[in-house]
Amino acid sequence: MDRKAMTNKKLNFEKSLNASIVWCNAWERGEISDEVIAEHVNDLINSQDGARAFFAVSLSSDCPLMDRLPEAFVIQLRSHGEIVVDLIIKNLAMSSAMALHHERHSNKKQKAGSERIKSRCIDLLRLLEPNSVKNNLGILQNSITGDGAYKAFLDKWNYDQEQKEAIQESIYKIAKKN
Repeated sequence: MDRKAMTNKKLNFEKSLNASIVWCNAWERGEISDEVIAEHVNDLINSQDGARAFFAVSLSSDCPLMDRLPEAFVIQLRSHGEIVVDLIIKNLAMSSAMALHHERHSNKKQKAGSERIKSRCIDLLRLLEPNSVKNNLGILQNSITGDGAYKAFLDKWNYDQEQKEAIQESIYKIAKKN
């Protein structure tokens, strides 16, 4: 997909998914540099749909982008502040809760996928703007135990108490150095 063509029109979620797959694959094959993937991602995360699509692909796929986290890429993510922090925190919460769900249903493959997403989110949150991450994680914790901006998000997925505890454990892991 031509970057110039993409910047001239806003991509919807589906087109953003496809663009994310193309660019992640091209980066993985060494066809584009860290700086070029960073520019493509920058274009995508200028919109909520683009950002959601990019993270849906990059966090869950086999592409090692989220495992290597090139500096140029992290700089672009940091420049988008709250939109990125918010989406990564929601992915952290979902993957933490779903890992437990998959464990309960003895689905080892799905659990491993959720664990990988959770690990990638933790690693990424450690690299994003610390005050924003700390603030949003505090809001998530308040939402788990009472009211907060993430309460509607948590209620939407109807997480039980044990899943909420799994989310809190993931929050604590961000501050820990392994």
